[in-house]
Amino acid sequence: MQRPYYPIIYVRGYAMTSGEVENTVADPYMGFNLGSTKLRQQYPKSVVRHVFESPLVRLMKDEGYTDTYIDGAEVPVGRPLSPKSVWIYRYYEEASKALGTGQASEIEVYAKGLLDLINQLHDRYVPGDRARFGTNSEQFRVYLVAHSMGGLICRCLLQNFSRNDQRVDKVFTYATPHGGIDLRGVGNVPGFLGVANVDTFNEGRMREYLMLDRTRPVNSLDGAFPEERFFSLVGTNHDDYGMARFAVGPMSDGLVRIANAYAADTPRAFVHRSHSGHYGIVNSEDGYQNLRRFLFGNVRVDAFLDIEEIMLPPAVDHAKAEGHAIRADYLVDLIVRVRGGRWDLHRRTSSEGSAILVDYAKHVEAKRPVHLASVFLSNTARVDATRPTLGFSLDLGVQVPEYQLDGQPFWRKDHYDGGFLFRDKLNLEATTDDGGRWQVRYGWDTASPNAVGHEARGETLIPGSWVFEVPVLQNTKPGLKATLRLETRPWNE
Repeated sequence: MQRPYYPIIYVRGYAMTSGEVENTVADPYMGFNLGSTKLRQQYPKSVVRHVFESPLVRLMKDEGYTDTYIDGAEVPVGRPLSPKSVWIYRYYEEASKALGTGQASEIEVYAKGLLDLINQLHDRYVPGDRARFGTNSEQFRVYLVAHSMGGLICRCLLQNFSRNDQRVDKVFTYATPHGGIDLRGVGNVPGFLGVANVDTFNEGRMREYLMLDRTRPVNSLDGAFPEERFFSLVGTNHDDYGMARFAVGPMSDGLVRIANAYAADTPRAFVHRSHSGHYGIVNSEDGYQNLRRFLFGNVRVDAFLDIEEIMLPPAVDHAKAEGHAIRADYLVDLIVRVRGGRWDLHRRTSSEGSAILVDYAKHVEAKRPVHLASVFLSNTARVDATRPTLGFSLDLGVQVPEYQLDGQPFWRKDHYDGGFLFRDKLNLEATTDDGGRWQVRYGWDTASPNAVGHEARGETLIPGSWVFEVPVLQNTKPGLKATLRLETRPWNE
């Protein structure tokens, strides 16, 4: 096995009814083969035709992966196995009346079954290695890719039964309720609701199978797995989900609230997709491109906004000078796209309830950096194979807030709702020289639409890593003076 091409194990999400269970087990790929031909435009809300074949088909086309079926069964023992293979963890077969007992099991049983599958694959790919080195093997690696409850099964495996299992190289979760499922007017799913194992998403029950006490947040990996190798993909489109969206409400994917959809301190991306369905997060180009770059990319970029000053409106500035307490919550919109793509790699906007919240006291006055995004890029995944550079853009907007003085709303006749302190799109193009040094050129749309020109100042962060700074300035009242800081580091080396 050679990095970064390791076997992928796909773990599907929750099936509540017996009908959903039977449909699940009847599918050889448990939904990982489902695609879509619908792409929702943001405005107007029309639907355009965009063919996304499925994550499975795209991995086959783009990266040379294959499935593990032959002659109506999984590849038999003794046959050669390719590291570039996709394995489906079929844990729901036991809950099927057709293929099993018809009785669903607790999540701990599913997690143990996943561990058994990893052990079986270890023995088949590298015979004898597990007996010698166990979970500390340096010869065998797998990726875990999971949707919804499947991500909790992966966490239960890693936090309960096989902590620090080095054989799991990376984990990628789509729309997993890492913080549980919350309902409007009810709060967290009740623990007594044991019908169809719904209590799996109750915080108290989660702490049991994730081995977490009350001193840790329920979405914590608790040191059981490196946070930087665990990716959380968050959906923000609740409109296109089923009836559950009425119980969960906005600022969600229709089932999982945005605040609950990521593991603590892990890299994450936001995409305007629903929990499942035709506009679902798994069967989407947005989801697949994040998956592909996280698993196989070669660059990680962390974007920060270092705010030096936010110029207040004259009346608010005058009130502050007189000693009044100022409160302002700034909404920051950010959309990250790669050159030539028809999809968003990362999307957080106020209109979709997913904007980044910046507090005047905590971030501006305290000079605390604002983390905007962690994105993974790839020379091999670029749209134009003839261009060796990495091209991507950051569409950045900082909205004018509703100011408060001494805890009371501050309204003036010259306030226009929906205004922006700063709004522009930054286009970037990154290259490396023979010595591995990164170089970045940039250009703002307002100065050079869809083009780059200036060279960003780069400094060594650690050997092999670089930090670049781009000035962000809107010299008005209100206005913004800040620096966009891009920390780049090698990935998959």
